[in-house]
Amino acid sequence: MVASKSVLLIVGGGVAAYKALELVRRLRKGGVGVRCILTKAGAEFVTPLSLAALSGEKVHQDLFSLTDEVEMGHIQLSRSADLVVVAPATAGLMAKAAAGAADDLASTALLATDKPVLMAPAMNVRMWLHPATRRNRDQLAADGVCFVGPEEGDMACGEFGPGRMAEPETIASRVFAALGLADSLAPPARSGPLSGRRALVTAGPTLEPIDPVRFLSNRSSGRQGYAIAGALAALGAEVTLVSGPTALETPPGASRVPVETAEEMLAACVLALPVDVAVLVAAVADWRPASASPIKLKKAAGAPDVIPIVENPDILATLSRPGPTRPKLVVGFAAETHHLEANALAKLASKGCDWIVANDVTEDGVMGGDANTVRIFSAAGVETLPRAPKTCVGQDLADRIAAALGEAY
Repeated sequence: MVASKSVLLIVGGGVAAYKALELVRRLRKGGVGVRCILTKAGAEFVTPLSLAALSGEKVHQDLFSLTDEVEMGHIQLSRSADLVVVAPATAGLMAKAAAGAADDLASTALLATDKPVLMAPAMNVRMWLHPATRRNRDQLAADGVCFVGPEEGDMACGEFGPGRMAEPETIASRVFAALGLADSLAPPARSGPLSGRRALVTAGPTLEPIDPVRFLSNRSSGRQGYAIAGALAALGAEVTLVSGPTALETPPGASRVPVETAEEMLAACVLALPVDVAVLVAAVADWRPASASPIKLKKAAGAPDVIPIVENPDILATLSRPGPTRPKLVVGFAAETHHLEANALAKLASKGCDWIVANDVTEDGVMGGDANTVRIFSAAGVETLPRAPKTCVGQDLADRIAAALGEAY
């Protein structure tokens, strides 16, 4: 079987390196091609032969290998896959990547790649909690690196706490989600912290028709909403994704309900109730033409005719109203161009929702792009997440939603 997607797996040095073998097996079983870089320290724990046998590919180790550089130079290697995965991501590898150092094949590939990067940290609890590691993690997140784990538990060194590398099935699920693939090895029954929970997500723009060929709309791509829907599904939620027109593929595990207008979106949302959480990301047009012409409006001489407009229904306010079908957690989004904090706080107060996730859409790469910087406003205060790919922002928000539903609701 020819793999439709592929990853470059960088195996760092640590006891958790043995988990990389199972990770390779799961990815290959799921139809993902794997090419490996094994660090010098990683080779102390797993052998190149084992990785080569499981991946079916040559294992790369040496930056200055004349043979490797002729067959596939390190620049080409760093860009040959759809995703770069670092597992285990040791404190040393993270420090090199955060500083932009490039003194071996692994660190050079990380610096040279133009593909998304997913790191699975693994280290002693004190190393993970050290200010330098936390600083490096924040810098990498700001640079667009996504993380899975670490988990809390017993360490090989005998200590207990955060620092254990995420299990191979967890990493594999995150890889499949990042590649837009279904996890064929996942159990049929939903599992995860949101198992048994129902989620509603809206995404994309709405189109408000003027006539059969023209409409009022906006620049929303739907990427952030789709990323959140996919992340919630990966955590076990039953997700209904009510989507305006986009060219995006439905995230694995989500059920998509296509709509065009704000009125259609509201109707679909009400039909999806009851749910535990509603995340209303869609950029809903505030107004619509009072009536759409059944035929194309022709350009006339002089000034164009006035098109009367009316206000669209407020989906966020409607779903936030107290009542038996109100979701336990309602999350609204605010796309702002100025006075972000004041506008977000005003929206939080006026709509009756629990959180407002606000972003500045004048930043490069936000509206219609792949990256985002968001601030979460709630009764607990304000939290700013570092700029990151929208997939990472979606995963971060899904984790916070899971925690909120598990603890406060």
